[in-house]
Amino acid sequence: MRTKKLARRCATVAIGLAVVGPALGLGAAPSQGMPSGSAPRVPVGVEVRARPGAPAVPEGLSALSWVVADTESGAVLASKDAHRKLPPASTLKILFALVVLPKFEADAKHTVRQSELDGVGAGSSVVGIDPGRTYRVSDLWNGVFLRSGNDAVRVLASMNGGWSATAREMEEFADDMGAEDTTVVSPDGYDAAGQASSAHDLTLLGRAGLKDPAFAEYAATEEAWFPNGYWSDGTLRWEPIHNTNRMLTGLNGVTPYPGVVGIKNGYTTHAGNTLVAAARRDGHTLIATVLNPRSGLSNAVYEEARELLDWGFEAFEQVDPVGHLGAPADDASPSSVRRQPQPSVTPVD
Repeated sequence: MRTKKLARRCATVAIGLAVVGPALGLGAAPSQGMPSGSAPRVPVGVEVRARPGAPAVPEGLSALSWVVADTESGAVLASKDAHRKLPPASTLKILFALVVLPKFEADAKHTVRQSELDGVGAGSSVVGIDPGRTYRVSDLWNGVFLRSGNDAVRVLASMNGGWSATAREMEEFADDMGAEDTTVVSPDGYDAAGQASSAHDLTLLGRAGLKDPAFAEYAATEEAWFPNGYWSDGTLRWEPIHNTNRMLTGLNGVTPYPGVVGIKNGYTTHAGNTLVAAARRDGHTLIATVLNPRSGLSNAVYEEARELLDWGFEAFEQVDPVGHLGAPADDASPSSVRRQPQPSVTPVD
């Protein structure tokens, strides 16, 4: 394991050395008034290998770290502080789903115990799981992906062997995938001392998730039905729940992004706003990961991801990669991912 880590770190260093000139825009003329064949100006701290005539990377992005990458090849088109370790908030649920989602069939049922809900952090986002009630596994996953429910994560982690065991398994999975910036303390992404990930790792993990049809289906679901109490005649009552990813739903003043297919947003006081967003256009699927915008503007995490995706689709054939997501073996789907039936959002009694 240590030998594998060292080899990957050496490869990362080599990549970084190879792009240091283009990344800092050395020798590049300002973009305004440039001849059409000149290289565009590169914002400070950004890594990009733009060919002459390529569109300029968006300026004024306030995120502490970001990555835009191609899901098919794993090529990183551009980045800023890609390996900076930051709190991920609920985008860590991507890793949780990669580990736990393959373990249980979508139509399996589980009766929740109160002990499984103990420990949900104060102020957590929850979907509203009640002890003593029986849920389908697909209901629990709708709670995780759509409402970012930490209560649903607690229940699934308990089914998976417990909170600490799930955290360890997540770290091992991340390490095997080449996501070495990631440390898991709280599997739901709730703020915890020492917990961290990076734009590189979250992009890598999001890419892996899209390879699993069940993960991709949940991540792209805008609305699902969730059991919530009973009617006066004793029949189960269902209510719609909506995805908190505004780039997907278009809620709260965000225009839906054309071709968006998920993946996961997050927020905590310590992490700020975080987002891993994927979209398809012209036969390509790109992922933009944006961590902690500092502009203070409403919906900044979504708008900065929008700018990066727009740039990525426009520049796709006009830039050379500045790196690759994870280890070369990551081109294959993770061996632990077992295909499941597509999740159902149809109410049942």
